[in-house]
Amino acid sequence: MSTVTLIILLAALAAMAGLVIAPSVRQGRKGELPVRSLPSEAREQYAARWAGLQERFVDSPGWALREADRLLGALAVDRGYPAESEEKRMDALSVRHPEEIEGYRRLHAMAARVHENETATERMREALVAARPLFEQLVRAQPHDERPLPPPVPRQRDLRRGRVPGQRLGSF
Repeated sequence: MSTVTLIILLAALAAMAGLVIAPSVRQGRKGELPVRSLPSEAREQYAARWAGLQERFVDSPGWALREADRLLGALAVDRGYPAESEEKRMDALSVRHPEEIEGYRRLHAMAARVHENETATERMREALVAARPLFEQLVRAQPHDERPLPPPVPRQRDLRRGRVPGQRLGSF
C-alpha cells in the first residue's frame, strides 16, 4: 500500500469517526447549556409581538420576516442562548432543539435576502411558518418559569383558502 493511499484511508477514517463522535459530543453539551427563566409577562409580550407580526405580514411581508428573525433571536438570548454571534446561538439552539432549528435557519436566511428584494411572498410565508415551532418551544412555560401560560390550542384551518393547519399563538 502506498503512502498516499494510506494517508487517504486514514483521513477517511478520521472523517467517519468525526461524524459518529460529533453528534454525541454535542448531545453531551445539552446539560451544560443554561436556560434562563422567562417571566410570564415576558412570555406574553413575546407571544403578542409574534401574533402582531403575523397580522402585519399581509401588508408588509418583508418587515414581518425581518421582525420575526429579530424577535426569535432576542427570545433565544433572553432564554440564555449565546448573544455573541448568530452562529453560536444557532449552534446552541440546535443542541436543545434539533428538530426546530432548521426553520429558524431558513427564516434567518430568508430575512437576509429580503433586504435584497429577492424573495417571493409565498416563500417568506413558508419561512415564517417553519420558524414558528422553535418560537413556540422557547416561549412555552418551562418548569423553572414562574407561572405557566395555558397550553397552546391547535386549530385546524381551511387548507383550500391557503391557511396553515395547526397554527398557534395568534392567527396568520
